[in-house]
Amino acid sequence: MKHPIIALKHIDNLWFQVTGTLCNIACAHCFNGSGPGVKTFGFLTIDRVRDELETAISVGLKAIFFTGGEPFLHPQLLEMLRLSLDAAPTTVLTNGTLITDRTADELAKMERGTRYSLEIRVSLDGYTEERNDAIRGRGVFCRALDATRRLSQRGILPLVTVVRTWSEEEELTTLAGFVRTLRQAGYSKPRIKILPSLPLGRELTRAQARVASAHSAVASLAREQENQQDASLARPADAIPDESLLTEEMLVGFDLDLLMCSNSRLVTDRGVWVCPLLVEMPDARLGDRLRTAVPHYELRHVACTSCYHYGTICGNVSAQIEGPADATTAPDFSPARFKPSVLSG
Repeated sequence: MKHPIIALKHIDNLWFQVTGTLCNIACAHCFNGSGPGVKTFGFLTIDRVRDELETAISVGLKAIFFTGGEPFLHPQLLEMLRLSLDAAPTTVLTNGTLITDRTADELAKMERGTRYSLEIRVSLDGYTEERNDAIRGRGVFCRALDATRRLSQRGILPLVTVVRTWSEEEELTTLAGFVRTLRQAGYSKPRIKILPSLPLGRELTRAQARVASAHSAVASLAREQENQQDASLARPADAIPDESLLTEEMLVGFDLDLLMCSNSRLVTDRGVWVCPLLVEMPDARLGDRLRTAVPHYELRHVACTSCYHYGTICGNVSAQIEGPADATTAPDFSPARFKPSVLSG
């Protein structure tokens, strides 16, 4: 199979994996396997951030994102934000648990004094403590809600990101539950972005376990019925079917700007990667620095197909609630076409 090769057209979005894979929690579905003590990638220095910003600004940078790991573990994050806000709209992706009153005060002061917008994304994966903490860890629910309250009280309306783990039948009830929970926590006009569950990192491991379990159950039933076992059951759980990968034909007439690889890059302490979703893939490393990084990439991973189906899922949104209304939770590696579901907060 021949996979498409995408060239970098322009650097609209620059991502900094500022704390590498170090995080204060270990979410069950984390796409890059971050967690306490996980140092697959390390911290970026402020000098490295400044240098890469200068390179990206010179070619028309439009937006900056800080991710991890947990960005607020970096002792110089606020200094980095001041640098980035002098250059372009800036977003921080966080679990919210480290946003204290003092930090919220600093962020609000920073946001008021800059010409560009500051977006804080806070992750939440259940509208009840039981549902959320089963995925994100004990105590995370209350601390994340505290962060949304602290920020909103200071005029920063966080974008709450939620990975979709419910069925289509539960859609409206679940979205209403999130709005109700956030309002009760003191966030009066909640903004929510629904994300698809991506077959990456720990979520891929969980998906493979479910697939293996299903294959085992079907094979057992077949043996009991003394039927011929279907050849597909013998496929390893980690095998990705060819039809789940991108082909050149699939991109004919497709707007390539919807793919991050055409307009974005990720900076880590180990070099430049094509995008945040492929940071675990060694072949997605394009070079040491932005100015010398290879400008093209072959889309050979299942994550590339997810990006193709769901569009710019890593970008920000202006709607109050938005996300894939028809995505399924089954780990079949072929998500449905992205379909926004908007509900007023």
